[in-house]
This record gives sequence, structure tokens and C-alpha cells, in this order.
Amino acid sequence: MKRLVRVFTLFHKDECGQGLVEYLLIIAFVAFAVTAGLHSIANGVNSAFTAVGTVIGDYIT
Repeated sequence: MKRLVRVFTLFHKDECGQGLVEYLLIIAFVAFAVTAGLHSIANGVNSAFTAVGTVIGDYIT
């Protein structure tokens, strides 16, 4: 039992993977923010192409 407690204590004190986890959380947050922002950007691009298509369509007909 003492050995098991000692192993858990060593795992608790070991922080070598902490930086990696923090970087992964930051990357996940940035990816989520970019994904959320792309929706509004896509709507703007779609509106711009629709407006250009309408102008070109008016000149063709």
C-alpha cells in the first residue's frame, strides 16, 4: 500500500506534461474561435459574391 501511495505522490509532483496540456488547451480554444468566426466571414463573402453576380447579371441582360 505504501508503494502505491508513493507512486501516486510521484505522479502528483511530476509536472513535465503540464506545459503540453496548456498548449493543447490554447490551440483548442483558438481553433474553436476561428471556427466560430468563419461563419460570419463566410456570410460576408457570400453577400459580396451575390452582389457582384447581380451587377454582372444586370450588364449581361
